[in-house]
Amino acid sequence: MVYLFLADGFEEVEALTVVDVLRRAGVALRTVSIMKDLTVTGDHGVPVIADELFEDVDYVQCEMIILPGGGPGTQRLLAHEGLKSVLAAFAAADKWIAAICAAPMILAKNGLLAGKKATIYDGMKAELAGIDYRRENVVRDGRIVTSRGPGTAMDFAFALANILAGEETAGRVRADMLL
Repeated sequence: MVYLFLADGFEEVEALTVVDVLRRAGVALRTVSIMKDLTVTGDHGVPVIADELFEDVDYVQCEMIILPGGGPGTQRLLAHEGLKSVLAAFAAADKWIAAICAAPMILAKNGLLAGKKATIYDGMKAELAGIDYRRENVVRDGRIVTSRGPGTAMDFAFALANILAGEETAGRVRADMLL
């Protein structure tokens, strides 16, 4: 199981591209609202109905968590104490953690990028001070995957598809999508 977290103000392209590609690849992915309701509104006013509420999720069987960006959404994810605990547990268990756009800042502020290579939205490089910043579309270091923003969402989604479903399946989905 894979969980992608949503908070009001999430970046729609980053979240929904990942959901679409991973589900096409047959990955069991559920969206999780950290809000008090399943309906979460993106930064550009697009309402999305999440599959689950944060407090109803069993994280034991989860193999990857994904954090989309979006300024307001990222700030809400950063402030969520329950998510901080899940991130710490995933890092301690060496499970997959992926973040795009502004969301790598959450990983940095929680000490998860120390000694790692990572990327972030170009205007937020200062948030990765002391971290081996790379200006690449997708950066994978160990079990942490980061990406730069909306324009890199498809690359990010396929990097995750390669990890979770294998290169052959990801390649088939890529071809089916005419990429």
